[in-house]
Amino acid sequence: MREALHFEKLGGGKVRWLLCPHRCSIADGDSGRCWARANRGGTLFSATYGLSTSFALDPVEKKPLYHFMPGSRILSIGQNGCNLECAFCQNWRISRGGAAEEAVNPQSLADSARKVGSIGIAYTYNEPLVGFEFVKDSAALVKKAGLANVLVTNGYINPGPLEELLPFIHALNVDIKSIRDGFYKRLCKASLKPVQETLRIAVGKAHVEVTNLVIPGENDKDEEFEELADWLATNLGPDVPVHLSAYFPAYKLTNPPTPKETLSRARSIVAKRMKYVYMGNIAGPEGRDTVCASCGKVLIERHGYDTRILGLKTDSTCADCGAKNNIILKVKQS
Repeated sequence: MREALHFEKLGGGKVRWLLCPHRCSIADGDSGRCWARANRGGTLFSATYGLSTSFALDPVEKKPLYHFMPGSRILSIGQNGCNLECAFCQNWRISRGGAAEEAVNPQSLADSARKVGSIGIAYTYNEPLVGFEFVKDSAALVKKAGLANVLVTNGYINPGPLEELLPFIHALNVDIKSIRDGFYKRLCKASLKPVQETLRIAVGKAHVEVTNLVIPGENDKDEEFEELADWLATNLGPDVPVHLSAYFPAYKLTNPPTPKETLSRARSIVAKRMKYVYMGNIAGPEGRDTVCASCGKVLIERHGYDTRILGLKTDSTCADCGAKNNIILKVKQS
């Protein structure tokens, strides 16, 4: 453990964590709702610092990131804990803080990434922002080594800490679970507004892609897809890639799986406002390839996680029409 950042002492041994919008008041001896904090004697600690539950070399498309160094592999690390309580959580064994852990040193991550041919480190699997201190320390070292940092996140963080972290982050996939606050309150025990604010801040400072898990009977109506597309186009711009992902029953939610027809319909609606819309977690070629937003030429062809760049020049322009597409082929270090 190490002492946490962004907390205040309340007296009587209690502390309040200021990084997360929940602003948990945590009594001495308690851990908070995310399972990643620990109050010991009136001081808040990061309970998961230097501990990992998951370590794998993944295709960057698995994050999913389709417009950030396509075809690359990225060393991915997860920890215990999450600050949402989604009834449909796919990784609940680690998000609820119960998975076995092994030690990992932030100093060694960049070396590990180089040894396995990775473009950098992805902080993923659980909610990485509840391990803010570990992510920040690691990301600073990874960036210094000339490698990329990727966040796969629910976006549930206050603006101040987010701004502190973003200078080290090259790309994010932010999970916007629904465009309606009632969904967040009912199924995630959270609220929509902080996630929207995270997206507004991040889109000007790093490469951003968005994922929306489509759950039958919960967030799969045409008007919700229209609202989502309108909000994304208006607040982030039409160039941000959108991943519409199929749901399967998990954890506490037993709704039936998402039909492919639902995802296809959603894609056609969202694509009226957004240039790059993909379908994920479902079989078949539909919604996988990246095409030029100007002329329609296939720029990146995908078969599962087998990725081929076909029609892109090195400056990310279309080889046919010369149009610029929102695709990052090389990490820029500042």
